[in-house]
Amino acid sequence: MSATTTFSKRLSPSTLRRAFFRSPGSRCLNTVAGRRDRPFRVAVVGAGPAGFYTAYRVLSKLASAKVDMYESLPAPYGLIRFGVAPDHPEVKNCQDKFNEVAQDPRFTYIGNTPIGTSWPHPPHRSLPLAVLGPHYDALLLSYGASRDRKLAIPGEESLAGVHSARAFVGWYNGLPECRHLKPDLHLAEEATVIGQGNVALDVARMLLSRPDDLRTTDITEYAIEELSRSRVKRVRVVGRRGLLQAAFTVKELRELLSLRGVGFHPVHASLLPEDPNSFPRAQKRIIQVLQKGPKTQLTGAEKSWELGFLRSPKAFIPSASDPARIGAIEFEKNRLEEPMFSPTSNAIGTSQTEVLPTDLAFRSIGYLSERIPGFGDLGIPFNEKRGLVPNEDGRVVRPLGPKTGDPAIPVPGVYTSGWVKRGPTGVIASTMYDAFDTGDRMVSDWTGGQVEFMRFGGAEKKSGWEAVRNEVASRGIRPISWAQWMKIDKAEKERGARFGKEREKFTSEEEMLAVLE
Repeated sequence: MSATTTFSKRLSPSTLRRAFFRSPGSRCLNTVAGRRDRPFRVAVVGAGPAGFYTAYRVLSKLASAKVDMYESLPAPYGLIRFGVAPDHPEVKNCQDKFNEVAQDPRFTYIGNTPIGTSWPHPPHRSLPLAVLGPHYDALLLSYGASRDRKLAIPGEESLAGVHSARAFVGWYNGLPECRHLKPDLHLAEEATVIGQGNVALDVARMLLSRPDDLRTTDITEYAIEELSRSRVKRVRVVGRRGLLQAAFTVKELRELLSLRGVGFHPVHASLLPEDPNSFPRAQKRIIQVLQKGPKTQLTGAEKSWELGFLRSPKAFIPSASDPARIGAIEFEKNRLEEPMFSPTSNAIGTSQTEVLPTDLAFRSIGYLSERIPGFGDLGIPFNEKRGLVPNEDGRVVRPLGPKTGDPAIPVPGVYTSGWVKRGPTGVIASTMYDAFDTGDRMVSDWTGGQVEFMRFGGAEKKSGWEAVRNEVASRGIRPISWAQWMKIDKAEKERGARFGKEREKFTSEEEMLAVLE
């Protein structure tokens, strides 16, 4: 979901279309053999890919289903809009399919309606989670991972020039909460990305790409202006383990090695196995691409990048000329446990250190989901350490712990899909199939008649959004319908046409809402 191009490595468009529209058992169950003789009302929290795929699955398999999707921003699509790299437009084609889901008369989109009291929305401008309980049979948590993991080392919070990769990606993609980031690319010649997933390579590619090659994408204009002023000439992408343990895909690697005017500092021979053919296909292709090398040789390159391995950051060091800014990073050197060319080999610290100069640093070591305020009111557990809602195949459970030997206890009517279900890993195809599994579980639970659903309000008919909208109005929240989002979408495309691009995003909620005035 990388946060940005976890979606890059994907199945072919035709394969995805077949899975999306003609997956096994996807026809509506017009006659249900279970005990339910009224509509199945579902509230979805989060309008990203996981939420849409699960909603599609439920709607396609159950004719009586009605799905209401709540999203904190006016704009839907989650990481498809705010995480996928601008130069990967083909990954965003699934938006067309989500739009088809939204046209279903049984589906209601409620944008600009935050659930809980999380920043940046004040408590009185968000909807308590408990408000949904009495009006739905089921609650689907699919709100993704909104925070990034931290290194917890000196200088991480105090020095200028140290950034989160998540914030940088959000900045160039127009995520409202990240639009005020100041990456100060004009002050830097060397940049270091800590982490070796697809997000890390996305960051490196944005720093090294020629701005003119990005102008026709949906990257924000303010990002193009800053990238045009950039003085970055060299980027290091550093990981704590070796090449075969790195998380990036061959597609991302090949794109970086193909950048115009960008050279690559070769990986030391000791870190490359002699025979690529002895490894699984994914690792084999990465080794072969590195052995082939970049299109641009270092001697004639305008910029360059490198992969640094077996290094763990220990501290960000202030610049000698400006103590408020970063000037270097101290790393501990690692070694790999044997066999060192196993994809699962762990890194072991050696206590030896080295200091590498840098003017910018980007932390790219993973994402975290957060607990929504109000979980306790509905008895929903949360694993703070892993950033997950405990679940069994999408059905939320309260785990009793392995020592008791007792089974986990389901939380009636609460389900989860996407990154908050399984962690921030996988590609768009795996997100889709995982969401289908949750959708199947929801439908089978409902039609089977053996599983308890949301207890609030008893067994009377649930009214969903029709009952919740009054509470939303009383809190001064301005909900956005799908038709209204389509007007905002049209306005963005009209703005983009003036710049010769597909769209120019609005980067604040206020700008989006102003379109509707």
